[in-house]
Amino acid sequence: MTRAERATRLLAHARVIHDAATVARALDAQAAAITAHLAGEDPLVLAVMSGGMWPTVELGRRLAFPHQVDYLHATRYRGGREGGALEWRVSPRMALEGRCVLVVDDILDEGYTLAAVMAACQAAGASRVHAAVLAVKVHDRRVSGVDVAFPGLEVPDEYVFGCGMDVDEYWRGLPAIYAVTPQGDDDGRS
Repeated sequence: MTRAERATRLLAHARVIHDAATVARALDAQAAAITAHLAGEDPLVLAVMSGGMWPTVELGRRLAFPHQVDYLHATRYRGGREGGALEWRVSPRMALEGRCVLVVDDILDEGYTLAAVMAACQAAGASRVHAAVLAVKVHDRRVSGVDVAFPGLEVPDEYVFGCGMDVDEYWRGLPAIYAVTPQGDDDGRS
């Protein structure tokens, strides 16, 4: 089975966690909260690549106030399903010194990446650092000190994909959030 065939099988058997309409409503609510708190701040919206690009674009469409967008690339997954050591691949191009920064990512799982990114922004001189994540995974393994000012939707403690989140580097662009099921994940290798 090719990787693309396996990805097709994963989606065909996946369980919908939040449909596209629910995701859109959550993004609307996040954007309204961000607007209420940051509209006069000229914030730098910082996408955490690669997963954060999707919610950054979707939120950006809903933010009707001046803001700049940049990105950074820090990852623990490297295309896999298990997190490892944090790898910094790209730093932001724009200066963070004295800026209000909004870090946008796809999901808050254990929080190691988000905590490191927010600490790096503060170390770079950001005046304030806020976080917005589309999906917050519900479990008790979160690192202490991770504060998400603008959460989107809660998702179960399962492997989820869509809306920026990938499964084996596929399906980031889906407008809904799905969970991998054993039926979709069984490719005959066991």
